[in-house]
Amino acid sequence: MARLAQTAGLTDVQQEILSTVRDFVDKEIIPVATELEHRDEYPQQIVDGLKELGLFGLMIPEEYGGLGESLLTYALCVEEIARGWMSVSGIINTHFIVAYMIKQHGTQEQKEHFLPRMALGEVRGAFSMSEPALGSDVSAISSKAVRDGDEYVLNGQKMWLTNGGSSTLVAVLVRSDEGHPEGTAPHKSMTTFLVEKEPGFGEVRPGLTIPGKIDKMGYKGVDTTELIMDGLRVPANRVLGGATGRGFYQMMDGVEVGRVNVAARGCGVAQRAFELGVSYAQQRHTFGKPIAQHQAIQFKLAEMATKVEAAHAMMVNAARKKDSGERNDLEAGMAKYLASEYCKEVVEDAFRIHGGYGFSKEYEIERLYREAPMLLIGEGTAEIQKMIIGRRLLEEYRLQG
Repeated sequence: MARLAQTAGLTDVQQEILSTVRDFVDKEIIPVATELEHRDEYPQQIVDGLKELGLFGLMIPEEYGGLGESLLTYALCVEEIARGWMSVSGIINTHFIVAYMIKQHGTQEQKEHFLPRMALGEVRGAFSMSEPALGSDVSAISSKAVRDGDEYVLNGQKMWLTNGGSSTLVAVLVRSDEGHPEGTAPHKSMTTFLVEKEPGFGEVRPGLTIPGKIDKMGYKGVDTTELIMDGLRVPANRVLGGATGRGFYQMMDGVEVGRVNVAARGCGVAQRAFELGVSYAQQRHTFGKPIAQHQAIQFKLAEMATKVEAAHAMMVNAARKKDSGERNDLEAGMAKYLASEYCKEVVEDAFRIHGGYGFSKEYEIERLYREAPMLLIGEGTAEIQKMIIGRRLLEEYRLQG
């Protein structure tokens, strides 16, 4: 079957990786995704398969046991996985962001300690910025770290922690006023700590509690939790990069590549919605012919396919820009904004094509209809993306004189 969202200029290795992932998705994820999602069950067998494929180490350098692949390769793999079940892509996304942050900003000791085990999937990463009293306003973080000899004592509550229960390593952003006098800009007095813990719920190490899963409308299977720090002691050598005050910039670098990942998820979900819509339109008959032969349905399919192609092209462009070493916040913001909005629209059109059956839990589109909204807020809302895009455009097109 002809496929949308093809990517030109891929190497033989990239094509082989994508083919392998696509086969895995078709055989191991799509047949079980809806059943597992309805039970809100963690897909352990799927995760074990991803480990065997080496996907947890896809972008980790070869010297640390990973595959050393590009952000583009990773994003295209995420697109395929999200086409099968978006929750699975979420399981590896936060792991990927933490590994990327350690690779880019960690000390040599931190790289050697964490990356080889992360490449094998033995250490699973999660990252935590948000708090109950804030959303997009990262500068309002109130969780705090205070130095006590060779350790820091962390207190505070974090929110919306993807993989909060299943992870064994959490990158946590908190305020740390040490060396930063009163009046210092908030983003210059934040630090990222690498917090190791046991998987599970409850008190997972002294001073650190992971309450039970948050019950969500969609995006099930993957565990989303709070994180409560009450006198949590963390060694000073677990400050990411070895120095305080750099956490905001480290996290924003991770979120920037995370936005490419969310764009890829939007592309994958939209592509699956199109596949379901175009298939159902050829099977369902009204007025003596398949509904696909009605002009109104053909118009919907045309619009859906165009949106899938456009979102994919912007996502690929943003990934390639980051891989080149150039600043890509403009491209990542555009890709995330467009892909998430188009995903919502394509899913809704596929839902409409299914008619009343789309409202039934027996049909896969019902699951996609509940999953798509998460992409509108994950890694920054549409409004945040527009702010980033607008500011960057004004930088690029500033009037002279």
